[in-house]
Amino acid sequence: MTNKEKTITNSHGADTPFRVLQTDNYDDSLFLRQKSTDIDVKNIAENKDWQHFIERLKLTLAVESGVGIAAPQVGVARNLFLFIRIDRANKAVQVAINPRIVNYSDETFCFEGDGCLSIPDLAGSTKRHKWIDVEYYNEKGDFIKERLYGASREGDFTGVIFQHEFDHLSGILFTDRLFDCAASLHRSK
Repeated sequence: MTNKEKTITNSHGADTPFRVLQTDNYDDSLFLRQKSTDIDVKNIAENKDWQHFIERLKLTLAVESGVGIAAPQVGVARNLFLFIRIDRANKAVQVAINPRIVNYSDETFCFEGDGCLSIPDLAGSTKRHKWIDVEYYNEKGDFIKERLYGASREGDFTGVIFQHEFDHLSGILFTDRLFDCAASLHRSK
């Protein structure tokens, strides 16, 4: 973790959420378009700074009532995000560090109502894969390989959440994928 990342992370306790960067702020918008870099996962479970960052990011996700949030959305350009496990009964928050999409379905669909914490009050339909094979590390440093699905908002859309958050790590926003579905942007409130 760099000194700047440590300052952002440790500026407040675990009971204070991060400020979510917004696309209507020029500096925030430029930051959100950056590509992120990998994290050294060796001894990640014992790294107090990264564990504190993850706890604050979890709180931020809860306060913002999101289904996913990526490190770049709080000013840390690293390959880490959280996503809600819609595919599990407890709908737990999953940490994904250095995630990769290693395979995906040829078949795509338009996911309706895609939105973003960094672009409030806007939603639209985006083109997504019906399933993805992913690899990532969790906050304990365990390596995870699995297949995630997502075909509609009414059912399991865990794979869509993963795809959306994965895009953030490359500086891609959901609005960049809107016209793949020939969908229009609309106010979500």
